[in-house]
Amino acid sequence: MQKFKHILYCLGALLFLNVSFAQAQQDTSKNTDPSLNGQYQFMLKKSKSLYGARLINPSRLSSLWKSVSDTLRKERKQLQEAKQQIKSQADNIASLKGEVTGKESSLASATASVNEITFLGISFNKGTYNTIVWAIIIILAAGLAIVILQTGKFRKEATYRTQLYQEVADEFQAHKVKAKDKEMKLARELQDERNKWDEGGRR
Repeated sequence: MQKFKHILYCLGALLFLNVSFAQAQQDTSKNTDPSLNGQYQFMLKKSKSLYGARLINPSRLSSLWKSVSDTLRKERKQLQEAKQQIKSQADNIASLKGEVTGKESSLASATASVNEITFLGISFNKGTYNTIVWAIIIILAAGLAIVILQTGKFRKEATYRTQLYQEVADEFQAHKVKAKDKEMKLARELQDERNKWDEGGRR
């Protein structure tokens, strides 16, 4: 008797499952939210409960699985494209870094060449070269000032010596004139004395 009741319960449950399944298949209501979450919620909403279990319409489950598969396929494709784009951008960044490094090297070389001056085959930094040039100019200016001062001193000394020589020459000339006058005077006096002697001898 107990077995018979158990069989009747099983048959009743199977009948209820078939009826629920048929009702689920005959449900033609549409889902207004096409997203995965919307489809999932719609499937749960339309499913029936039996002893704590959910009776899912296979067509809705297949539709949800197809949507999940399509979404996964799309996401994987987008992920692959994103990876390729990232790789391309990484290659582009590496190329740009190489160009930047080359340009920085060229800029450093150009800056060094601008700041470098070659004189007599010797390379100088521009600042060092300017310092050396200004030092030479200052030394030459100081030397020129010393030469000018010395020249003025020597010119003054030469002028003094010339004046002194002129004074000595003038004194010598005056002494020479005086000596000549005196010599002539003595010569006249001598001639006068001779004349006197000649006249006295004749007497």
